Amino acid sequence: MLYSFPQIVSLHRRTFSPALATTVLRSRLGFFITKRPKMTEPKSGRKESNEKARAEKAAKFAAKQAKLKQQTSTSQQPQPKKVPDALPAFQDLTPLGHKKLLQSFDSPHFQAYSPQAVESSWYAWWEKSGYFRPESCSDVESSAKFAIPLPPPNVTGALHCGHALANSLQDTLIRWYRMRGFKTLWLPGCDHAGISTQSVVEKALWKKEKKTRLDLGREQFTRLVWDWKDEYHQRINNAQRLMGGSMDWSREAFTMDEKLTAATMEAFCRLYDEGYIYRSSRLVNWCTHLNTALSTLEVENKDISGRTLLSVPGYEKKVEFGVLTFFKYPIDGTTETIEVATTRPETMLGDSGIAVHPNDSRYAHLVGKFARHPFTDRLLKIVQDTYVDPSFGTGAVKLTPAHDFNDYQLGQRHGLEFINILNEDGTLNGNAGQFQGQRRFDARYHVVEELTKQGLFVKKESHAMKIPLCEKSKDVIEPMIKPQWWVQMKGMAEAALEVVERGKVTISPETAKKSYQHWLSSINDWCVSRQLWWGHRIPAYRVIFDGEEASESAQSTWIIAKSPEEALSKAEAKFGAKQFRLEQDPDCLDTWFSSGLWPMATLGWPNTENSDFKQFFPTSLLETGWDILFFWVSRMIMLSLKLTGEVPFTEVYCHSLIRDSEGRKMSKSLGNVIDPLDIINGIDLESLHAKLRVGNLQEEEIARATKYQKSAFPQGIPECGADALRFTLLSYATGGSDISFDIKVMHAYRRFCNKIWQASKYILGRLPSGFVPNTSLDSSELSLPERWILHCMNCAVKGVNEALATREFSKSTKIIYQFFYDELCDVFIENSKAILSDGTPQEQASVQQTLYQTLDVALRLLHPVMPFISEELWQRLPRRQGDITPTVMLAPYPVFDTSLDFPADALNYELGLRCVQGIRSLVSEFNVRTNGCAFIKTSTADSYASVEPQMPAIKALCKKAISELKVIGPDAVGSSIPKGCAIFVISADIVVMVEVVASITDIDAEIIKLRSKLQKSRGTIERQQELMAHEGFEEKVSDVVRSAEKKKLADAEAATENYERTIEEFEKLSLAGAD
Repeated sequence: MLYSFPQIVSLHRRTFSPALATTVLRSRLGFFITKRPKMTEPKSGRKESNEKARAEKAAKFAAKQAKLKQQTSTSQQPQPKKVPDALPAFQDLTPLGHKKLLQSFDSPHFQAYSPQAVESSWYAWWEKSGYFRPESCSDVESSAKFAIPLPPPNVTGALHCGHALANSLQDTLIRWYRMRGFKTLWLPGCDHAGISTQSVVEKALWKKEKKTRLDLGREQFTRLVWDWKDEYHQRINNAQRLMGGSMDWSREAFTMDEKLTAATMEAFCRLYDEGYIYRSSRLVNWCTHLNTALSTLEVENKDISGRTLLSVPGYEKKVEFGVLTFFKYPIDGTTETIEVATTRPETMLGDSGIAVHPNDSRYAHLVGKFARHPFTDRLLKIVQDTYVDPSFGTGAVKLTPAHDFNDYQLGQRHGLEFINILNEDGTLNGNAGQFQGQRRFDARYHVVEELTKQGLFVKKESHAMKIPLCEKSKDVIEPMIKPQWWVQMKGMAEAALEVVERGKVTISPETAKKSYQHWLSSINDWCVSRQLWWGHRIPAYRVIFDGEEASESAQSTWIIAKSPEEALSKAEAKFGAKQFRLEQDPDCLDTWFSSGLWPMATLGWPNTENSDFKQFFPTSLLETGWDILFFWVSRMIMLSLKLTGEVPFTEVYCHSLIRDSEGRKMSKSLGNVIDPLDIINGIDLESLHAKLRVGNLQEEEIARATKYQKSAFPQGIPECGADALRFTLLSYATGGSDISFDIKVMHAYRRFCNKIWQASKYILGRLPSGFVPNTSLDSSELSLPERWILHCMNCAVKGVNEALATREFSKSTKIIYQFFYDELCDVFIENSKAILSDGTPQEQASVQQTLYQTLDVALRLLHPVMPFISEELWQRLPRRQGDITPTVMLAPYPVFDTSLDFPADALNYELGLRCVQGIRSLVSEFNVRTNGCAFIKTSTADSYASVEPQMPAIKALCKKAISELKVIGPDAVGSSIPKGCAIFVISADIVVMVEVVASITDIDAEIIKLRSKLQKSRGTIERQQELMAHEGFEEKVSDVVRSAEKKKLADAEAATENYERTIEEFEKLSLAGAD
């Protein structure tokens, strides 16, 4: 079964207005034409009658089966179900990089749509021919340009559907602009992804060899990561090729290649020289598992409602969180104590003070005194500060300035000691006294035990809190004081806000723009130091003079230079004859620092005379996920403004995040991350399971992921192809909420590809040998159906161009689908069969030209979204004289043509289509299968003149159910229409009727059924009118809901009229029978 568009929309699991899906036959005409519903009561009222009908049908079937059993003396053996022959393996006969050798539609793999066969060969030919390069533009001197810097995927493994969505959106725009004559550049590349890549390689190293990076050493480990990068980089590029991305591979970049490394060093040195980069020992987010600092953006806060046991990397047993521990500190020199509370009892080993509120009378006598630490004998100063909430806990707050961001501020205000108790691996250092060497969460329990022994423990209470987790490792973050390199952000943030406010950079959707503005308005300085081996090593060299200690101190001298040679030269110039050596900072830069230079560095910056930089910078568009708006987008804008004086791009479009069919975030450990190649090629369930074991998942994670895969993909994932993948993802791209991804939708659009394929086969098969397309169509010679389809085509062209210009991707797919499926295939192609069979030679020749024109335009319209099938079919089209365009991707994109604008003719033809729909509705309602007789009754001369010429088309579209059709004018006598017809009201001037008396065995029972339906439809009218009369309905209800409710009312009113008219006809028949 091929899904209709409303069915596909419902599969999306999102609200879709029936008014948009079914109310309008042709909204593009500038007005609305309401479809009449089937002659049935509203959906909510059909349940009882449907159940009754099913019961009656089942009873009849049972009786029939019993009768057949009595008549049959011996049962026949069931015939085995015929299994279609499996297709032989597809063999691509085209040499790599050559133009595809087209195979006949009679070839087994081309009789129906086969993604593997259709998508073969084209990409290699496109790439080798240079069609992806901006130089392929038909007018190479064109000043119109469109450039997109591809958000570089992390070189950590396979792509996922989020990448596929981004690539589909970007490639659609690139191909659209290219076909419109723009000089286009889509610049690809990969990001080295410092933390992610190093973490993945370290896990793989341990899993394979039970070694750590420390066992290998920095140089050997870095070589191992480069090997990993080379392998996965190629996989990523191959996947992007299979998805059809028309990137200029000759300009491909990598964030650690020579060109981008030079740009990164230049940027750091310039920012340092201008005072924007500085070194400072400050509190940072420390991941003990990865042994590196993280930015706030790389920390996830997990909310817990109370006592919770959580898994922590490196701990076999789960650790307790969400508990407030109360204990007492002795007041020095007295027998008095002061009670405090904490969710991290182990941090009390680093306490250096206690704070109370100035107005809290309970502790006023203690301010200025000291508490004595029970384990280290340290004195803790008691201070007063308005920060303290007297109502929380005991009203007295323990202060650990070296391990808490709030306490850090209080420690600075009150001159407290900053005592670090943690080593980088999360064990306690010498400042922890008797607990030295213990792991932090082991010490959590041991501290409480020791407090209990000394009589200082009070109690525990469950307490809601946030747990800061490392985004990569899920380790619990520890605030620690570390000397790091920082970027001063306030001035750059103000400039980045200004360009958005002035419209030099547009951000959509509006929610993304507001988030951008909110974050930049409250930005903190950026820690760019990362304690990693994989990445850009910070170009900072510490000067160690002879006789000076090698360890860093606050007085250490640093030289910032782009290379060791430059650093030595600078140091010698500065320190003259002094004896020293240089030691480079072992840390690497935050990945987002080099990524923040991506748009300008990939085009040649800092060489602003580079031809690519001069031609394509600033770039046109950045398309990305809203989740990295702060990580990346804002930093690109800030760094570009600071280093080039220009914005890096003029438009930002943020797509939604893809979630699984249950609405959950994609996660490898859940098994719901879908590889786009598995959708393109198809994969069985066992192979999906096997892929889970290739990575670094734990056994319990593999078990959970396997369970999900069994429920979500019980039969595996069917082969859908890249075109169906792209079309589906664009149909999801509404610019609104997150996307719930469902493979059923994907497979439905794969069937749409087959519809395109079969329609194209039909049209090409109806063109005569030697057919030459006309350069233009003579509209005066066109029939009404031809003028209608050309008008629909013209409206679709206008609609798609407008949708892509405003980045309404989902709308563009709806328009394409409606034109190709609903209008071209379901109406005009069906209509053309009668003309090609029974029309005059002139009519046949005309409809052949029209079929060609619509298919040619449809394929060019489709190409940016579905590049493979559109190229495969377009290459099979005959060409107009003088047309030597080598590929559809360089063919002109269709534009609105005023000569094909036929609104009056389209309205006229729509009237005929509504008659077809009315007849089909009655045929379906009363189960008329073949040889039916239908009538169209017109009450005015104008309506008769509109409908009567369309009789052949109407009959053709009604298919075999109707063998006889009559159009009855306003002057016809009553006997022209037999009694016993079911009625469907089209308008005030037109009704259609179908003779159904032969299919009705009990006319009175049928009247009773219709009266029941009439009563329900009237009830629906009352309910809808009452609903819509509520105060505020027009103002407060959304357009989508308002349209849906109005549609329900219109449907009920139409059904009511149909029931009333049909009952009237049936009652005449009943009375006649009684006489």
